[in-house]
Amino acid sequence: MKPINDRVVVKAAEAEEKTSGGIIIPDTVKEKPQKGEVIAVGPGKDGNAMTVKKGDTVLYGKYAGQEIHYKGKDYLIMREDDILVII
Repeated sequence: MKPINDRVVVKAAEAEEKTSGGIIIPDTVKEKPQKGEVIAVGPGKDGNAMTVKKGDTVLYGKYAGQEIHYKGKDYLIMREDDILVII
């Protein structure tokens, strides 16, 4: 996959299976993760270089990006502006 313009492909982290106290969280109440690893980065838009790079771990907004299924894996495609912070 090669994103265009200011798009970024992110592989979302797995949802938490247990709480810090050891309670198992059922699938029906797991929250969508807001953290992931950057898989691919577009070239930028209007001459602006991209801040994130492949391999970065990022936090993004709860409803950011478009979910896609590609070669048996789930990814998010989002604008760089949807990324809040690089960890």
